[in-house]
Order: sequence, then structure tokens, then C-alpha cells
Amino acid sequence: MLNRTVLVGRLTKDPDLRYTPNGVAVANFTIAVNRPFNSQGGQDADFLNCVVWRRAAENLANFMKKGSLVGVDGRLQSRSFDNSEGKRVFVTEVVADSVQFLESKSSNSGNGNGQVSQGPSSNQNQNHNSPNNSSSRDPFHDSGEPIDISDDDLPF
Repeated sequence: MLNRTVLVGRLTKDPDLRYTPNGVAVANFTIAVNRPFNSQGGQDADFLNCVVWRRAAENLANFMKKGSLVGVDGRLQSRSFDNSEGKRVFVTEVVADSVQFLESKSSNSGNGNGQVSQGPSSNQNQNHNSPNNSSSRDPFHDSGEPIDISDDDLPF
């Protein structure tokens, strides 16, 4: 069985960061994801509720805001609870394993640029876009010289 969801959309409002009684960070957020076309030829959007935990939740709340473009990788989860009126409420949401910031600061001021993950590998993923990280240097731009490629060198 497989339960995997990959989405790209814009935050509909600033993420809501809270902490559990044990001090674990959790952020709830909603993203608008475009659907290709409706019956009139225009685009529709789906508004999908998401939740992310721990350090990824804090990073999302600190660096992203309403309108920011994000990529969400996670799974669908359904749950139910009794509301204040005693009625049973069912909720389906995306539980994010990672959230990627898809815009630079210049395209949406106040945003970071990179990926936040939760789990044991989060330290590896959080710094992969850092310009000072030698393992992520772009070999084509380090020297500052353009690369001469002829049409014969291209495989297509």
C-alpha cells in the first residue's frame, strides 16, 4: 500500500505555529493548489489543510507567510473528534514530512530558500542550499568563466 502526497501551492494565510504541552512545535497551514481547467476553460483551486511538526514547523512559521510558494511532501491522514457542540467532526489533512521553500527572498520578501524536513536527516537537508556549503557548489559558476559548448557536444 502507498500513501504519498506531493503538492506545490501557495499559503493562503500565515502558518499557525503552536506547541504541544510537551513542547513539540506543530504548524497548521493551508495551501491553494491549482487544478488545470474547469468546464469554462479557467482554472480552479483546491484548498488543502496541512500540518507539519518539530523544527520544520518552526522554520515554516519563521520564514514563510501568506502567498509564499511551497512544496509539500507527505501523506494523507484522516481523523475525527467531538467539537464543542458534541458533534463528531471528520478531518482529512496532509501530514508533511518535508516542506520546501520554492521562492527566493527577492521574489517574495521575507522568505527563505531551501527545504525543511523533520526526522533524523533534517540537519542534512536544511543546509543543502547554503552558498558556503562546499558540497553544494555549482561547478559551472565557481570559476566565473562561461563554458563553451558546441551543438556537437549536446546529446539531443
